Amino acid sequence: MPRLAIYQPDIPQNTGTMLRLSACLGVPVEIIEPAAFDVSDRNLRRSGMDYLHHATIARHISWRAFEGWRREAGGRLILATTKGAIPYAGFAYREDDIILVGRESAGVPDEVHQAADARVVVPMQAGMRSLNVAVTAAMILGEALRQTNAFPQVGTMNP
Repeated sequence: MPRLAIYQPDIPQNTGTMLRLSACLGVPVEIIEPAAFDVSDRNLRRSGMDYLHHATIARHISWRAFEGWRREAGGRLILATTKGAIPYAGFAYREDDIILVGRESAGVPDEVHQAADARVVVPMQAGMRSLNVAVTAAMILGEALRQTNAFPQVGTMNP
């Protein structure tokens, strides 16, 4: 199943929203620190609500620690970026993909861009800077789950 990675998040509400998304879809999350806030239940509870204890979260103390884990675990790194060349819906996702979103304030540094196996973009109207990072994550993750047939099965969902 595809995974979601969050690079040095800035805003706890967006991170909480992405953790809630991941909990509901059964998608594991990698948080690459340092974050601009204390990554604790207290800071994430408002937007993550009572879903946080259902999320599978791994924390990496740095980009290098994350990359070491990724090399060992395998998987392509798919970067969501406004500088992407491939529209996200036209990309062929695999089950071992790790979809990475950047910081709300600055995206990701060049080192991270260079490490990505692919860079995808959500097409937008001319003159628009970017979507909210949680919205971007939801759109791209939804397409990756659709393509890999990894959405939770209807019979396993709560009524």
